[in-house]
Amino acid sequence: MNAEQKKILIVEDDFNFGNILKDYLILNDYFVVLAKNGIEGMEKFQKENFDLCILDVMMPFKDGFTLGKEIREKNETIPLFFLSAKTLKEDVLRGFKIGADDYLTKPFDSEVLLAKIKAILNRKNFFNVPESDVYEFEIGKFKFNSKLRFLTYGGEESVKLSPKENQLLRLLVLHVNDLLPRELALNKIWRDDSYFTSRSMDVYIAKLRKYLKTDAKVEILNIHGEGFRLVVGQ
Repeated sequence: MNAEQKKILIVEDDFNFGNILKDYLILNDYFVVLAKNGIEGMEKFQKENFDLCILDVMMPFKDGFTLGKEIREKNETIPLFFLSAKTLKEDVLRGFKIGADDYLTKPFDSEVLLAKIKAILNRKNFFNVPESDVYEFEIGKFKFNSKLRFLTYGGEESVKLSPKENQLLRLLVLHVNDLLPRELALNKIWRDDSYFTSRSMDVYIAKLRKYLKTDAKVEILNIHGEGFRLVVGQ
């Protein structure tokens, strides 16, 4: 296992299905541990640190819901996916009440599962980005106070930024001369990365560019398909 690989725990009593799912995720560069029932699953969970758990609901000795509840008591933030052949609304709701991030009914499309895993792990990484206690910054000839939401150029009158303008500029400054991923900004500020919020962010980027254009050495670059870079020249 390399340092970049995410570790997934699968708890599934169907030997063939569990191994097929394990092999599929390994082929997609995940490190996978497979347990054959709820008791073994809890033992493995306590011995290692996992990034995500996939739990079958119908298992002997300890069902997936009971295991999921025990895992939630140990770790409030680890993503949980439940797998089940049962499609009753009561079962789905029970899974989400325990704290599931998703509930998939068998049979399911493996590519859909993979997409859901990638999405939840990426979102988890975005929210784990460390914050900074610093709130006063220099951006070329600008002074930016993210606590008061003031952007000031030289001796001119300060501009009072809107809350979202302020949050977005702060993220750009914390990534100055580096890439600010589009998804990180959307999830940090808007808590959503849909098409509509993405277009909304583009409007705010345009507003920030207008504020910053006074200093020719300060520029917000659009990195196609990736995000933005706040570039401050010497």
